[in-house]
Amino acid sequence: MTQPTVSERSAPPDQTPEKRGMMRTVLRHRLFWPAAVLVLLLVGNVFFTPSFFSIRLQDGHLYGSLIDILRASTPLILVGLGMTLVIATGGIDLSVGSVMAIAGAVACLRISDLPDPNSVGGVLAAVGFALLLALVLGLWNGLLVAVGGIQPIIATLILMVAGRGLAQLITDGQIINVRSDPYRVIGAGYVLTVPVSVIIAGLFVAAAALLVRRSALGLLLESVGGSPAASRLAGIQARTLILTVYVFAALCAGIAGLIFSSNVSSADGNNTGNLIELDAILAVVIGGTALTGGRFSIAGTVLGAVIINTLNITVYTVGIPSNVTLLFKAVVVVVLCLLQSPSFRAWASGVKRLLPTPSRAGGAA
Repeated sequence: MTQPTVSERSAPPDQTPEKRGMMRTVLRHRLFWPAAVLVLLLVGNVFFTPSFFSIRLQDGHLYGSLIDILRASTPLILVGLGMTLVIATGGIDLSVGSVMAIAGAVACLRISDLPDPNSVGGVLAAVGFALLLALVLGLWNGLLVAVGGIQPIIATLILMVAGRGLAQLITDGQIINVRSDPYRVIGAGYVLTVPVSVIIAGLFVAAAALLVRRSALGLLLESVGGSPAASRLAGIQARTLILTVYVFAALCAGIAGLIFSSNVSSADGNNTGNLIELDAILAVVIGGTALTGGRFSIAGTVLGAVIINTLNITVYTVGIPSNVTLLFKAVVVVVLCLLQSPSFRAWASGVKRLLPTPSRAGGAA
């Protein structure tokens, strides 16, 4: 049996090699720094709003700042979820915001034309038609990329521009207001005290995580994104996978559009989902997914989406002027990305080793 060395016997309990190794493992985990930044942002809000963490039950519903963050994050979580799988294959989808606007516009238009907007059957038919149209739009993107061979950024840019015009054509350039209790449940309803939108997003995230991590699908996606040529030689049906992820991304965007329009009881073809594709890409990057394809993290994307919406709330809580809001968000994101960068951490560790420690300074004296 190997005897511990003198340094190991004299080391304090929290400095044993096992604990140091465990600490290094935790620090190197891809979700450690995003989680640390999220905790820092949440705790920082307490200094300006002491009741920030308080959650109360009122009229059978949960209320509080944390619940508001979750509710506000659901559209971005859904869009980011689809974006994650698209990026995992080495692609990109810039049309998700337009798909959101189209889905919300179609649903609200059909509901406004109903004799009874509170008809559950009529609302379900409108929602189903909107999601079917979203699937068709996703299929269009997938065909252009997988079959047409068009670069993803160009293929989805087409629908990003044309889709926004289609959404405004559907709404006739106006904001369509609807008064429908069944439709409002999607974005503003509660089930067992929990917001319905949070439940919807949670179910989609759980289903996607289960599918890609408990089956070969996740490995196939990483293979297609990491090395398209090798995956093709291995007999992987790359075209089918690429087509599927674009359809799934459009479905997620369509549901996000329904949640958004339901929450405000209206459809705005010009502003719904405007620039959400940039926030979705940012959430994916914060979560540790490689933009070059291959490695991806669904949990990281969810964490990134929550961080972005926590930043939005923090801006107002802290009282940061509106003219520097975007700069504040950019600084936080840059710091987070640097903390996640192995190259930057290696450089920082090298600088730390070059700095004299107090014990060395004392010995030199």
